[in-house]
Amino acid sequence: MKKVSDIDVQHYLLKDDGIFPNNKTLPVLLYKSALELEEKEKKAATELEKTFETNDWKNSWRDGIYDYHHYHSITHEVLGVYSGSVTVQVGGEQGITLEMKKGDVLIIPAGVAHKKVEASKDFKCVGAYPGGSDYDMNEGRPGERPHADEHIGQVKIPDYDPVFGVGGPLFQYWK
Repeated sequence: MKKVSDIDVQHYLLKDDGIFPNNKTLPVLLYKSALELEEKEKKAATELEKTFETNDWKNSWRDGIYDYHHYHSITHEVLGVYSGSVTVQVGGEQGITLEMKKGDVLIIPAGVAHKKVEASKDFKCVGAYPGGSDYDMNEGRPGERPHADEHIGQVKIPDYDPVFGVGGPLFQYWK
């Protein structure tokens, strides 16, 4: 694993756009080239799962990213790319796009909309949630708020950074 000082941490605080609440206090974090993963796909995916699980981000899955805007109001989410590359839009239609490739990790605070814009044919990622929490699915439909807003405000900062544990950069940005 790389040292924290060796990775490029990008952070983006996204405002409520009227449809998607995003998160008023916690920025999206993108750890570029955070992990040097095994060449073989299955080993790389297992390596990501173990890294996340070691740092108490559990309830993991392997797949892609939905191609429509959605967000989780009851938990944060981490996505780690183990194969290919992807362009992800965060923050809704007026949000920003981020380029990710194998070894990159995206930490999405509760309430932040995200979707796949495009991906290579071999794109795959692992997702997980702090403490192995369950997740909900919200798509910016009428009636989701204000309950979703209430839930987002109750989601606590996790005890561990999903990649680096206690000393991870997450705690420099999430307070």
